[in-house]
Amino acid sequence: MAGDERWCVVTGGRGFAARHLVLMLIRQNVFRVRIADLGPTVDLEPSESNGVLADALNSGRAQYISIDLRRKDQVLQACQGAEVVFHMAAPNSSINNYQLHHSVNVEGTKNVIDACVEQKVKRLIYTSSPSVVFDGVHGIIDGDESLPYPPKHNDTYSATKAQGEELVIKANGVKGLLTCCIRPSSIFGPGDRLLVPSLIVAARAGKSKFIIGDGNNIYDFTYVENVAHAHICAERALASEGTVAEKAAGQAYFITNMEPIKFWEFMSLILEGLGYERPRIKIPAAVMMPIAHVVEWTFKLFGPYGMKVPQLTPSRIRLLSCTRSFKSSKAQDRIGYTPIISLQEGLKRTIESYPHLRAEHRPKREGPSKASMYLGSGRVADALLWKDKKQTFKALLFFIAIYYNFIASQATVITVISKSLMFASIFVFISGNLPEKILGYKLEKLQSSHFNLSEEMSQQIAGSVASSWNISVKTLKSLGKGNDWILFLKVVLSLLVLSFLGAISLQHSFIIGVSTTFLAFYVYEKQEEKIDAMVLEAFSRGCKLKSNMLRKFSTSKKIE
Repeated sequence: MAGDERWCVVTGGRGFAARHLVLMLIRQNVFRVRIADLGPTVDLEPSESNGVLADALNSGRAQYISIDLRRKDQVLQACQGAEVVFHMAAPNSSINNYQLHHSVNVEGTKNVIDACVEQKVKRLIYTSSPSVVFDGVHGIIDGDESLPYPPKHNDTYSATKAQGEELVIKANGVKGLLTCCIRPSSIFGPGDRLLVPSLIVAARAGKSKFIIGDGNNIYDFTYVENVAHAHICAERALASEGTVAEKAAGQAYFITNMEPIKFWEFMSLILEGLGYERPRIKIPAAVMMPIAHVVEWTFKLFGPYGMKVPQLTPSRIRLLSCTRSFKSSKAQDRIGYTPIISLQEGLKRTIESYPHLRAEHRPKREGPSKASMYLGSGRVADALLWKDKKQTFKALLFFIAIYYNFIASQATVITVISKSLMFASIFVFISGNLPEKILGYKLEKLQSSHFNLSEEMSQQIAGSVASSWNISVKTLKSLGKGNDWILFLKVVLSLLVLSFLGAISLQHSFIIGVSTTFLAFYVYEKQEEKIDAMVLEAFSRGCKLKSNMLRKFSTSKKIE
């Protein structure tokens, strides 16, 4: 490198916000830009092939280098000869993996700081997150930089980003290195591969109709070019001489569009802009949280075997239902940051950048339907959903045989059990006397192991029985105290339903049950989006009714 060349490094340079920073740096032509990322080579997208980035890479004004932040030798090489480092690299925040996040956000950041000191880099700007001050429980309204780190963070990503931020602030002044941290709030814009795409996936699956929480939580979103601009403002402030650099260095800054908006209104504007319905059905966060815990547990179990990262996690539910708004006045005062793109204009550009995700370009549904997945996507699904007509008619004949042999004959319980055992005995006896092969086809014999219960299965059954018994005893104890009216109403309604079902004859129950099973899943497969919406809307109204009843009941108790 020639002595008069000024280089800057952007770690994670192929990430969403980092790409916009790289383009802004190239256009300003103050620095040559070294793009550092995990990929072995820089693979340009079609939109980049004939653009500013491609020209810069060809002319030498930009350079790509493959590095792993966990390898200090590679980080040292990336920082060689650089005047400024924009440290933007971070793993996927939706993966709640402490080992991954700590190795990159903490250990990787240590390597970046050490490399900056050893290579005599003058300035380090670290991309942090507002989540470093968020505990997942308490909302934040107009938060400023005086907010402390919480005792417990919402997830491991936030916790490790806070640790990385502390390291960067502590490193300020070490051998002349000036540092600061940028906390951009909820970045959006063209090139986003998380927010808008996942929102449209939900919309196409019929899930975007739902609001988690009361829908009134306020958020600060930041257009991606404003985020890039904030990084350049921070670098300029640190490069200034005298009190400007002193005031800017060693600090953290919240960066927003300075236009707070209801979270679900923002989502609605994106959905409507792309031709989808806006969310309208409210589901309490408390209802979704247990489901999210089950999803997260399932991912921990099956993630190593290729299960995709789920969107529905406890930390995500908290983010969707809490208020998170922040002041950017400190960034205005100390680094001269002011948004260059308004929220309205940013939304317009974002929506225009996703023509392929518009509702009119919705692809036909691929893969099995929900009904099929609920039924196991096997023979049962093929039979009940009328996909395999032979299987369907076999199942119908089987149920008809059961009906005429056991139900229509009005057999007693003893008769039903004895007939079943007799048929089973005949079947097993014939199976045992069949030859190994018939007409060249090998016959599968029934093994006694098919009927054995493993010790683990026995323990599970015994545990389920014991758990059911304990729940029943606990319910009776609660009823005995006479304080829980909601529980009392639940028990009474359950017993009323049970008595109603008990009044129906076995013949009618069998006919209704079989016909409903064959029709219900078939209809659900054809109209699953509408049925899901109706069920959840009814569920949402039920939750509202329950909360209203509890409120009235508690009010009347206070008056008494």
